[in-house]
This record gives sequence, structure tokens and C-alpha cells, in this order.
Amino acid sequence: MKVLVTVKEVAEADDDFAIEGTDIAASDLEYDLNEWDDYAVEAAVQLAEAGIADEVVTVTVGRERTEETIRMALAKGADRAVRVWDEALDGGFPDVASKVALFEAVVAEEEPDLVLGGVQAADTGFGATGVALAERIGFEHAAVVNDLDVDADAGVAHVHRELEGGVEELTEVDLPAVLTVQTGLNEPRYASLRGIRQAQRKEIAAKDLSDLGLTADDVESALTVTSMYEPESESDAEMIEGDAGESADRLAEVLREKGVSA
Repeated sequence: MKVLVTVKEVAEADDDFAIEGTDIAASDLEYDLNEWDDYAVEAAVQLAEAGIADEVVTVTVGRERTEETIRMALAKGADRAVRVWDEALDGGFPDVASKVALFEAVVAEEEPDLVLGGVQAADTGFGATGVALAERIGFEHAAVVNDLDVDADAGVAHVHRELEGGVEELTEVDLPAVLTVQTGLNEPRYASLRGIRQAQRKEIAAKDLSDLGLTADDVESALTVTSMYEPESESDAEMIEGDAGESADRLAEVLREKGVSA
């Protein structure tokens, strides 16, 4: 059984940052593995440790710089990685549809039995890539998974899903499937020194559009970032000082000015 895990490097801005064009200055950003994807990696590695998965492969869309982050997933137990990038993607803002087209091509090459990913990314928060991928490739799917038990012999994944209002759903999903996981599914491990050393020898296959049989038109994004700015903060708050009587009088006066009456 092969498990493919979609992972993403996300950027977090410093408290004080500068905006350059339509992005935050690179010097004011710190990069890390997306939190939700970390749980997906852990779930896949646990399946391998239990003898259920024979191979764990991660796939990401990103520039060469992202390999440092992706190697953390390898250090935690993934067997190898695929990194997809092309000059046609440079300078753009890949939307869900374009990312799904890239992942679809990788799925066609890898032929996984199970695709895992985080329910959302910390930077964009779309929460749509996993379910959109399942629709495109024709796999069963479940989102917001917070408990997982895979029966490979029966070809079924038993999942708990977190629904609104504190309701949880227990359901069975036939394999092959795409599952997007929620934080709390497990406890992601820290990469050991031994794992970090081993990760340096593991394969990260770099692929461009031609390698995947795609063209620039196939991954053209419908999203365009036109501007980025820090919103101005304006406050009409008035701090009322004085003893209880003075404060009550001033509060009553403000309410009358605002047209609020008993």
C-alpha cells in the first residue's frame, strides 16, 4: 500500500514587516511545514510503522528553496518526496484548480492507495485542495478527519470526522481515497538527529510541467494579487475615567449622542 501526502511550506511574517510590491518582504518571513500537513505526515508514517503502508511519498508545489522544509517530512519517516515547480508558475499565485492539476498528474504517476493532506493551509486557509483533488481523480474522500483506522485488507478507511456543533461522524471510506486531516489526529513527532541525517540521502524528485505532461495553460491561475497593504487602524473608543457616578453620567451622555434611549 502506498500513501501519498500533500505537503506545503508556509510563510509566517514577523511582528514588524515591510511590504514589497504584492508580497511581504522575504527578509521578514520565516518558513515552516504547514501545521495541518505535519499531522498528515505523522499519520502516514504511523501506517508504515504498523506495517499497513509499504511506502510514504510526499509531494509539494514549490521552488527549490522549499526542499529544506520538505526534508523535515523525510526526517520524520517519509521515504521520498516529489517537488513540482516550473517557470510558468513563477510570479503567479497558484489557485486550487492549478494545484489540483499538478497533484492529479503526480497521482497518475505514483498510483497511491491513499492520499493524505492537511485540511487547510495556514497561509491561504482555502481548505479546498484535498476535496477538489478527490473529485478530479475520482477517489472517495472525507474531510476534517480527527481519527483514522485503515484496514488495507478490506480496502476501507474507518474515519471520525469533526462536524459543526461538536458533532462527530463515524464513517467508512473505500480505498483509494483522499483524506484531509485535522489537528489533534495524532501527536506529530520531532525529527531525530538520526532521521535528519538519513533525510539528506533520501530522494527529492524535482519535476516541471513537461515531466508531468502538462502545459502552462493547464495550470493557469484564475487568481491575481493586485495589491497588498497594511490596513490603517482607526478607533473611536473613548476611555471613561472618574468615579462610578462620573462614569455613569458620561456613559449616559454618550448614549444620548449616539441616539440610544431606553
